[in-house]
Amino acid sequence: MKKSTTRGAIFIVILIVGVVGYYTYLSNRSREQKQEASMTEVQATLSRDLELDYPSTPKEVIKYYNRIQKCFYNEECTDEELDDLACKVRELYDTQLLAANELGPYMIRLKQEIADYRENGKVITSASVAASTNVDYFEEDGFEFARIASGYNISQGGVNTPSLQIFLLRRDDDRQWKIYGWKLSDGVKPDEAMN
Repeated sequence: MKKSTTRGAIFIVILIVGVVGYYTYLSNRSREQKQEASMTEVQATLSRDLELDYPSTPKEVIKYYNRIQKCFYNEECTDEELDDLACKVRELYDTQLLAANELGPYMIRLKQEIADYRENGKVITSASVAASTNVDYFEEDGFEFARIASGYNISQGGVNTPSLQIFLLRRDDDRQWKIYGWKLSDGVKPDEAMN
């Protein structure tokens, strides 16, 4: 009878340890989820490591670019976060675009644009690359290029103003798509911009 009592006691101890371990696991998981949920949009955007997780397609590059733009113009950022966001967006730029936009003057212009946006009460209500948007791929001077449109809605004083930007991306030596440039395309629909 002692053997069955000992086995029963061991079984109960193992069961208690298992339940306590599982409860601890669930508690830690819940805590981690709360921490992730409490990250601001700026922190979540900055958490992407572009060295390890660079966007693989032109659409994904522009989607991440748009996310950064919304952080610039819609979110409250510390000076450090603004600098970090600027560095992130510059990682998406082609070498020629970087050469034309040295960091110092770029930061001055960016901060002025953000201040003007806020002073005028503007907010980017949406910035998106439609799933149905085609990407126009072509080669020129030995380089691979991609042209893609992205739509924006800017709200100012309760009035929404849609706009469209056409982005040109160039594939670099590491086979990553980098933003080569863009232009505002007023009055053009995304499907028309590709023609």
